[in-house]
Amino acid sequence: MRGRTHVRRSLLAVGTDAKTVKGLDALGVLTGILYMAPADLSGFNVCSHCSPGCKGSCLNTAGRGAFGNVQAARLAKTLLFFEDRPAFRWNLEQDCAALVRKAERENLIPAVRPNGTSDLPYERIFPELFEKFPAIRWYDYTKVPGRVVPANYHLTFSRSEENDAACRAELQHGRNVAVVFSTPKGQPLPSTCCGWEVIDGDLTDVRFLDEGKKGPGPYVVGLRAKGKARKDASGFVIHPEAHKGWRVESGGGMRLHDLVLMCG
Repeated sequence: MRGRTHVRRSLLAVGTDAKTVKGLDALGVLTGILYMAPADLSGFNVCSHCSPGCKGSCLNTAGRGAFGNVQAARLAKTLLFFEDRPAFRWNLEQDCAALVRKAERENLIPAVRPNGTSDLPYERIFPELFEKFPAIRWYDYTKVPGRVVPANYHLTFSRSEENDAACRAELQHGRNVAVVFSTPKGQPLPSTCCGWEVIDGDLTDVRFLDEGKKGPGPYVVGLRAKGKARKDASGFVIHPEAHKGWRVESGGGMRLHDLVLMCG
């Protein structure tokens, strides 16, 4: 009996995101990003720890995401993931292999961000991918705390208005944390946030090289509010001039710690 034949569908977007193009030009990193229909737009939840502010500020419709055909493609990828997992994995492997070949021809570093608009634990879903493609630098943002991932999978924790305590814990364990600030485009980000140095995450999307910029870190990776996030009122976006610090556990509830440093 012949093995099952899968229909070829491209899953990774390569060279279509402005920040990944910056990484290609400045750092020689060729990045493929997998964009799905975020949160529960597809009827399946791909962002288990998303908050109202995160959903309201999602960049899903930014740039090329504003086009109906792009949204349809992201929905199709999400449905394929849930309805035909073997076909999804096969297509992802084909894309990864093609990315590695292209990077080798052009003397570039291949990188894959599997969660462009999702937050799925690929280290548990497809653990074999990280061994099958050791040359790829895998990386993601995540709001799921405490994830243990392979050495070639770099995670940056992502702050929302609901996970301040987890942000502090992740930083204390050496993991960088991405924070969205209200700082306008072209203006400098605050130099520190709650006692941690801020680095500019808008320069490129290549988060796995952040630790080599100024030392081992950890750092707060500052991002400027874009799109719908500019109108956020949930607390997802931090206004440096008004921010009093991150929430920490205190007894049975949460409160603002009196001693943490403000952003400045």
